[in-house]
Amino acid sequence: MKPASYKWQFAQRFRRHAFGWRSDVPIQRIKEALTEIKLIARTDPVLAADGAVKFLEKISPALEHVDGSSGAIGSAVNRAIEVLVPIMAGAQVDAVMRQSWLERLWEAIQDQGVPYIEGLSDEWGKLCVTAEIANTWADRFIDLVEHVWSDGPGGYFAGTTICLASLYAAGRHAQLLALVEHAPFKQWHYRCWGVKALLAMGRKAEALADAEDTRGLNSPDGQIAQACEAILLSSGLADEAYQRYAREANLGTTYLATFRAIAKKYPHIAPQTILRDLVAASPGEPGKWFAAAKDAGLFDLAIELVNGSPTDPRTLTRAARDFAQKQPEFAMAAGLAALRWMSQGYGYEITGIDVLDASRATLQAAVHAGADAESVREQIRLSVSGTSPHADFVSRALQAI
Repeated sequence: MKPASYKWQFAQRFRRHAFGWRSDVPIQRIKEALTEIKLIARTDPVLAADGAVKFLEKISPALEHVDGSSGAIGSAVNRAIEVLVPIMAGAQVDAVMRQSWLERLWEAIQDQGVPYIEGLSDEWGKLCVTAEIANTWADRFIDLVEHVWSDGPGGYFAGTTICLASLYAAGRHAQLLALVEHAPFKQWHYRCWGVKALLAMGRKAEALADAEDTRGLNSPDGQIAQACEAILLSSGLADEAYQRYAREANLGTTYLATFRAIAKKYPHIAPQTILRDLVAASPGEPGKWFAAAKDAGLFDLAIELVNGSPTDPRTLTRAARDFAQKQPEFAMAAGLAALRWMSQGYGYEITGIDVLDASRATLQAAVHAGADAESVREQIRLSVSGTSPHADFVSRALQAI
């Protein structure tokens, strides 16, 4: 089945060197292209898959002048690959059409000036769909990979990962292991395929050892930890997985995200235990786990953390305001802590409004807690007492209430 004729709207927007150095416009255009392709996929999966191939052919040349230093444009392209691979793999076409798509993608990988779509190589086995097609790509590249690797660490071939992924997809696990053993360096990007092959062969202990053996200077330890954690979890060794890899394998963009990921993966471990373990593994910054403790409903632990370590005052003020009625004692303690850390100079560009917000949230929580207002005001005054310029600033701001 061949794709129908269709004029893709994104095609004109992704001409070679279509974008300048700023990344905001191309990121938006990528989102629009994905929306267009996904919309077509609802009614014509083959046409959508062909559109995905066309998009991936065009993306790298179009982005050559974009400043990728922030990582935003690279992340957008990687997200696009995540969305498009299932669309391409899921289209029902014959082997001739699928091979044609793969040839086009291979040409795009070779021609890209900036390697935006190199992540496609990791997905090659999925894109092949069948073992027969995977075999053709493995046979096509294996001799060249062996030759390049025999020349030492300086050799490079853009199809190396495609070869490894194809060997794995074709079920040629022993051959894949032998090939990876000839790599001139221990690089996780390649050795992960050997780990996958060992797992497919039921050799989990060896897979774990091989993964750990890949650690070294500049190695992606988070990815290695994720692989090791998965091996132990699949072996029913959840406690060992938790002790050895949970934190490293589940580091999120925020402390709260890290806690949530671990708590979800290890439901048999009490949230308080997880949090205390995370705090112990982060010496010098227990207060940064405040939001995680609050989110888990561990209010006593949350206050214990912020009383012993600096925490962003605005975060504490929001907690005081949000929990004034539901958990007034916790909210009052959070508000007092916010004022105390402000008076000690913590917080970015703290203003008088921030001081007043924290004070008002504290007093509001005190009302719901049934506390004596004058007593709470005295606690506020004591919490900001001091001789530093920051303490003087906070004290003057509080005179307005």
